[in-house]
Amino acid sequence: MKRKLINLVAATFLVFLTTGLIADNPPPQPNGGSNPNSNGNVPVGGGTPIGSGLGILLVLGAVYGGKKIFKMDRQEEQV
Repeated sequence: MKRKLINLVAATFLVFLTTGLIADNPPPQPNGGSNPNSNGNVPVGGGTPIGSGLGILLVLGAVYGGKKIFKMDRQEEQV
């Protein structure tokens, strides 16, 4: 009973301790850098294109899947 009470008090203390930890305000929006035509409407992350990175991830996933299939076929041939 005493141990349950200590655990309850500790949990309550931790809950009330963390309520004072409020997150900071978000950083200000980027002003568009050196692009005068952006009018400050640049998305978070700087507006970098993700097309090439997405293509690289797709190619790597296809290579990994092909390797797994090739390895599975070789194991079936050995059995």
